[in-house]
Amino acid sequence: MKKTGLPMIVSLAVLIGLPVFFLFISFITGQWGYLFWSLPPSFLAGFTGLMVSRNNSRMKNV
Repeated sequence: MKKTGLPMIVSLAVLIGLPVFFLFISFITGQWGYLFWSLPPSFLAGFTGLMVSRNNSRMKNV
């Protein structure tokens, strides 16, 4: 696995995994605020990591 593969996997896990986790918590508790308040931070962290790892992989290919 390349060195840019692990950050990409972590970014996708944050981008997809955290909202799914809080979706389950919202189902269990019945309070949808958990899901709605988790979306902006997870998307910001996930997209930031995704763009950084994508740019790093482009720079290594040049």
